[in-house]
Amino acid sequence: MLKLAKQPRLGLYVHWPFCRAKCPYCDFNSHVSKEIDNAAWQSAYLKELDWILDQYQAQTPLDLTGRPKLQSIFFGGGTPSLMPPDLIGAICDRAEHLFDFSDTIEITAEANPTSVETDKLAGFWAAGINRLSLGIQSLNKDHLSFLGREHSADEALHALQIAKRLFPKVSADMIYGMPDQTITSWMSDLHRLQSEGLAHLSAYQLTIEPGTVFYTRARNGETMRVNADHMADFYSATEQAMADAGLNGYEISNYAKAGSECQHNLLYWRAEDWLAIGPGAHARFNLQSGGRWQGATRRSPGGWLDQVGSQNHGFETIEIETLQSHGEEILMMGLRLAEGVSLSRLSKSSIRLDEAWVDRFISEDWLTQKGGSLIATLEGRQRLDYILGQILDTDQIIDTGQIIDTGQNLVRQQQAPKIQTSD
Repeated sequence: MLKLAKQPRLGLYVHWPFCRAKCPYCDFNSHVSKEIDNAAWQSAYLKELDWILDQYQAQTPLDLTGRPKLQSIFFGGGTPSLMPPDLIGAICDRAEHLFDFSDTIEITAEANPTSVETDKLAGFWAAGINRLSLGIQSLNKDHLSFLGREHSADEALHALQIAKRLFPKVSADMIYGMPDQTITSWMSDLHRLQSEGLAHLSAYQLTIEPGTVFYTRARNGETMRVNADHMADFYSATEQAMADAGLNGYEISNYAKAGSECQHNLLYWRAEDWLAIGPGAHARFNLQSGGRWQGATRRSPGGWLDQVGSQNHGFETIEIETLQSHGEEILMMGLRLAEGVSLSRLSKSSIRLDEAWVDRFISEDWLTQKGGSLIATLEGRQRLDYILGQILDTDQIIDTGQIIDTGQNLVRQQQAPKIQTSD
């Protein structure tokens, strides 16, 4: 009897590109628009979802006679909490029509804690959302102003209380490393959130990205974030505070109680399969032929909408990834995780590690090997770009400084992983 391939884990990413205002640190694919034709957007999302599923089914081996199974759906942005709940519901309904849903499917939406968006949360729950990621960023008035956030600390905590009543899973996003921020004030923010009993929290270092207002200000001589040594102190303090609260650092910037890890983002960090729709979204999945399909949609909302109208999809680039590139993705993303990366999985790609450097980093306690996996230690995570640059024996990773949060924006922006990981 023919043995069928095991169906891979699969997720769906939905990008909503609109915000009420552009934050000065943000280089995500987000746009401010006063008028949005929600009916046109709904039609486009559903068309592209049909199209990307056709691509997936035509090229991947599945251990089933019916439909592929979804483990997760993630609405990112932009500000997905500005989406009408009916639009979210329509996408979820179409996904459930096209796919089998896992019994434990995780359907996440990112949300901002302004009063307008908080009023919509009950609608999101009714539309199918069962996990909310709340972009709090800070509980300090001055830091919220610095980051260009529209909400207050009181609004954030009020939204959090409502979210906890509605959704079985709630996470909060926070940012640290602002130029006048102290570790004491950062710990105060964390302890206040931890007192809410959250089972998941993301803590990202502030990064200065080209094309942002902060980047321009930094080029003009302003200090926009703490220096690398102080950032390392923030990172160590964060790790300790989270551990004390019972939240495990399962990824460089993400902390959770056992069983509460973000299942969708784990697909990225484990270099597994996900489909994607919406402007600036990236999809990746393994092919029956042995390659890896990767595609990116047009970033312009208007351009994407027009192309979907004429071609049923907005994908601008489609490539078949090499085994070498996929191996680099597996390594780069896997070392972000506390579980590390499987050496047997790496061996199946064409990637080859520089064993001398691996041994050196193990002796320096930056890397360790356990249970057949290569794992970055706490010290190693703070130097991940440097480590990758040496053990891959490549000059493609160019930043060899002390970087705490290598590659964080690849997931936060829902971009396909690149070997260029410098923050």
